[in-house]
Amino acid sequence: MRKRFLSIAAGAGILMAASAGTALAHHSFAAEFDRNKPVTLEGEVVMFEWVNPHSWLHIDVKKEDGTVERWKVEGGAPSALLRRGWTKNTLPPGTKVVVRGFQAKDGSPRANSQEIVFPDGTSMDLGGTRAED
Repeated sequence: MRKRFLSIAAGAGILMAASAGTALAHHSFAAEFDRNKPVTLEGEVVMFEWVNPHSWLHIDVKKEDGTVERWKVEGGAPSALLRRGWTKNTLPPGTKVVVRGFQAKDGSPRANSQEIVFPDGTSMDLGGTRAED
């Protein structure tokens, strides 16, 4: 009986530790992004990571001096994207997009998405956390 209890307790501990890592990886908008640093990024999709707890859009943005800078744009979780009409194939590599969002507080080329606009003018919500949240 004691061995069974220890096995159950150990299993529960492992599950709790695994979910704590996921919870710690999640953050609020204000912890990482600056609502006073709005960005409009015009670029080409390199990759779209369909992962939890946030999706990540990688785009190459041409700077004024002609060099290209790779940006990582945080979006919503896959489940949130599905509810908004997204699929894994909505953003294939090479798609030209305009992303509106807010830059990371540390000034790195990372942003939280608010809206994405496609070449035909249609826009979609990428499911990023709202600056008001």
